[in-house]
Amino acid sequence: MTKLILFLAVQIFLLIAVSSAGDNGEHFARTIDRKLLGLHKKEKLTHFKVYWHDILSGPNPSSIRIQPPVANSTTYFGGITMIDNALTSKVEMNSTLIGQAQGFYAGAAQKELGFFMAMNFAFKTGKYNGSTITILGRNTAMSEVREMPIIGGSGLFRFARGYVEARTKWLNFQNGDATVEYSCYVLHY
Repeated sequence: MTKLILFLAVQIFLLIAVSSAGDNGEHFARTIDRKLLGLHKKEKLTHFKVYWHDILSGPNPSSIRIQPPVANSTTYFGGITMIDNALTSKVEMNSTLIGQAQGFYAGAAQKELGFFMAMNFAFKTGKYNGSTITILGRNTAMSEVREMPIIGGSGLFRFARGYVEARTKWLNFQNGDATVEYSCYVLHY
């Protein structure tokens, strides 16, 4: 019995020694065939236009301030707002719901109304149902046209890249509610 225990102990020791030898974290990544991920196909350029409804007022706001701006800021600097904004097919809020813009924007400029935007457009209808694009960038909200990069996506927009152009279509200066047109140019497989 002692020989059996000694034999098993030696086997466990050897197993541990072999499994940990020579791997200094160098084997965490490997090259794979692009075809396994569908990357051998020709890239497509898709353009679509949606309307982003940022509602801060009323009983069911889609944007909630989670951090107020710093004291005496006229540019919302330091403020953070979480969003779950409707994306529609037309300017009117009651037009066809295409999806949701989910993420946040933060006041990131001290001398102008400039936001850091981080959001996903999560599509809920049609061909793109279940797919997303991710937008991350600077939005100088009082500029006529703002351009922000598309840095990725999921579903039919997996490996996406591109940009969006944002144009304010309607803004209520009293309560901050706004409708913004997003013209999206997406390269994807």
